[in-house]
Amino acid sequence: MKILFIGDIVGSPGRRIVKERLADIVSSQKIDLVIANCENAASGFGITPRLAEELLGCGIDVLSGGNHIFDRKEILDYLPHQPRLLRPANYPPDAPGSGLFVGTTKSGVAYAALNVQGRVFMPAIDCPFRTVDRELARIPAETGAVIVDIHAEVTSEKQAMGWHLDGKVTGVVGTHTHVATADERVLPGGTAFITDVGMTGPHDSIIGMEKSAIIRRFFDSLPTRFEVAEKNLQMNCVLIETDDARTLATGRAAAKSIARTRYLLD
Repeated sequence: MKILFIGDIVGSPGRRIVKERLADIVSSQKIDLVIANCENAASGFGITPRLAEELLGCGIDVLSGGNHIFDRKEILDYLPHQPRLLRPANYPPDAPGSGLFVGTTKSGVAYAALNVQGRVFMPAIDCPFRTVDRELARIPAETGAVIVDIHAEVTSEKQAMGWHLDGKVTGVVGTHTHVATADERVLPGGTAFITDVGMTGPHDSIIGMEKSAIIRRFFDSLPTRFEVAEKNLQMNCVLIETDDARTLATGRAAAKSIARTRYLLD
């Protein structure tokens, strides 16, 4: 089984490269499952129902979120009705939506996608480690691959999650910082891990935004409106392939490999 995880999609440039490149990638690489983080898809902050449907229509199977998932008020009524759009599972239970989706690929393989958010330098919500343990217990035993998106600020918290879940899930991928790390590997227990997948959108930017306003903010510390940049569109992803000859201690699919991939818009 081949799983493509797409890093944080930023604004209309990020959506554009997904729309123009994803179908060919899925076909040529024989991808079975596509997951993408979408919390910055609406002008860099949040996502709307229309944009969620647009991205799902491009061939993404599950959209994960993070601390910006609730930025657009119209998403609040949409989340309970679209189970393939996740918000972090460790938000309070009164928050709309869910952090877990269990589905089946076109070839009939059961999978689960789980989204949790870190707490270091992030909003004070429930413990992601206890939450992930609780949510994993809800996943049916026959579910093959399980992918966890840990949306967090600091590398240590994401790496701690990777080690905590080694041997329990197929893959743990970090999102949020928009800068891809070079530490992808399969951990000893069979779990694929990377600290941060990176960003899908304009890379002649500062984490997706026009450079001048952010640089000015570092000089004067004044409130500034940030605009999504436009140039050098890239789609940062990881490709995880499961190992048909090995299962995890939990009986789920182990990872055979994880590879960073970067696609450009010609």
